[in-house]
Amino acid sequence: MINIFNHFGNQLLDGFGWTLLASFLALVFSLLFGILLALLEVVPAKFANQVGRTYVEIFRNIPLLIIVMFFYLIVPKYFVQLDGFSAGTIGLFLYTSAFIAEIIRSGIQAVSNGQMEGARSTGMTYQQALQHIILPQALKIVIPPLGNQFVSLIKDSSILAFVAGFDLMYQANAIASVTFDTINSYLVIGVLYLLITMPLSYYMQYLEKRLA
Repeated sequence: MINIFNHFGNQLLDGFGWTLLASFLALVFSLLFGILLALLEVVPAKFANQVGRTYVEIFRNIPLLIIVMFFYLIVPKYFVQLDGFSAGTIGLFLYTSAFIAEIIRSGIQAVSNGQMEGARSTGMTYQQALQHIILPQALKIVIPPLGNQFVSLIKDSSILAFVAGFDLMYQANAIASVTFDTINSYLVIGVLYLLITMPLSYYMQYLEKRLA
């Protein structure tokens, strides 16, 4: 493992940076879009409910690789040019947002109906009650499953290796093909993934206790 890092340190750090960037972008956008989808699923409007539910069901039931390959092969051919990193990150964000939407929706529905009724009785609109009363409580409830989903997102970012996204897995494949030292190549990559996922996991546990 030490020899791998000594000889390919710059390449590994480059992959580490691309993995961090892809994970961060996908995490931020999937969280924002997931919240929007969850709201569509719970607002008292059948059309909005159907839109949110349709998106979630489609993207939850299509393999991530298929989504990424669609943006890598089909979109550049008929719409707009995308490199491997962009295609992989977009696919990762769209895929993860469906799971986050379900997590947020379950959190919203776990909040007592009396909270909404009490907020409306004080003169709040439905949107104000949802934004200021229901959603903050729901986010506290869903921190543990959200943390798990964020960690899964980082691990799923290895999908970029299939579309030349230059992430950690891509670099591991490249190093293994040169050195033929497959075991140590992937052990090093596993350690680097842990350096990303473990701090995030501990932070989400801390946040859960802090907001309890």
